[in-house]
Amino acid sequence: MTSRRVFLKRGACALVSLGFAPTFLARTAQAAPARSRILIAVFQRGAVDGLNMVVPFGERAYYQARPTIALQAPRRDDGALDLDGFFGFHPRLAPLEPLYDAGHLAIVHACGSPDATRSHFDAQDYMESATPGVKSTDEGWLARVLAARRVTHDTPFRAVALAQQLPRALHGRAGALAIGDLSRFGIRAAGAAASFEAEYASAADAVLTQTGTDAFDAIRMMRTADPSRYVPANGAAYPRSAFGNALKQIAQLVKADVGLEIAFAETGQWDHHVNEGAATGQLATRLDDFGRGIAALVADLGDRMHDVVILTMSEFGRAVAENGSRGTDHGHGNAMMAIGGGVRGGRVYGTWPGLEREQRYEGRDLAVTTDFRDVFGEVVVRHLGVRDPSSVFPGYAISAARFPGIFAAS
Repeated sequence: MTSRRVFLKRGACALVSLGFAPTFLARTAQAAPARSRILIAVFQRGAVDGLNMVVPFGERAYYQARPTIALQAPRRDDGALDLDGFFGFHPRLAPLEPLYDAGHLAIVHACGSPDATRSHFDAQDYMESATPGVKSTDEGWLARVLAARRVTHDTPFRAVALAQQLPRALHGRAGALAIGDLSRFGIRAAGAAASFEAEYASAADAVLTQTGTDAFDAIRMMRTADPSRYVPANGAAYPRSAFGNALKQIAQLVKADVGLEIAFAETGQWDHHVNEGAATGQLATRLDDFGRGIAALVADLGDRMHDVVILTMSEFGRAVAENGSRGTDHGHGNAMMAIGGGVRGGRVYGTWPGLEREQRYEGRDLAVTTDFRDVFGEVVVRHLGVRDPSSVFPGYAISAARFPGIFAAS
């Protein structure tokens, strides 16, 4: 896909940064679109340690394999937060525990890709294309979701990544925006905007004319939403981090009713080969940012969460045993979370394979018992309402029989 970006810096005007596909459908920039189901995808890049994020404290082999980085059992100092008597949250995910207890957060453990790669680059590519082992897939799975959904009100904000670059998952013909910061999106001075628009219209060639129109439609819509005046609701306190800021801006877009259907955010630095830590340390710091950010997003959206699902993912997990540097090496199975409207939460889904050496994948990793495409597929079918998901998952037959069950069957 050829994306186009328009950059402008003129006097005191702010920077414009728009990522467009070659064409969009007809715009309805002036009309507020009807609300529809929304998916917020959160990618934990770098392969989060799912065994220390959602801790199998009921598994003896977990403690045998991790003498220095295992989380203590619940009711001990800095122990895991008991979820069901076997699994527990890392204590830095305490902000998410009330969501689990209230039945709004579900976990799928021992989940991942059937492909055996331990390459970050390949595994992320396979997850974002939803075609494990196939590098030639042109479009991302979220872009294919957009193409498969019926469009009632198409706007420039149907799909937005709060990121500097458009993620692989949103590459496709349907089109998506990559916005690094809403506060720098558009031209702040109305007179300058009109002047630039006139100059652009007169200078743009025939190929770029539609892209220019799309850009200004988006700018006008964002100016109407006025992100500079946004105040989070319900006492939501986002962490002052890039991830927290991205989630706050997603909340702004949801509430602005600009036609958002899919939002994407990412958080990195999960690759802890050295000194990972247990209740404190590198992983704990990252989970603190992650947990507080998502909890703030849910609180901020309030009743809007009825139409929203937040889905978390990471390219693969970590090895069961800690390494000689008190860290963890690249693994296989991992944990995903689904939060929000219609989610049958308060439960850890998936078949647990065990952590004894003979139960591990290749003798070292958490085995995958749920294909990540079955989690994606259930979200696509039961939340987003795509009746025929075959075009979203080429080469893989989506079957409700393999859904983990995080949504009630319709």
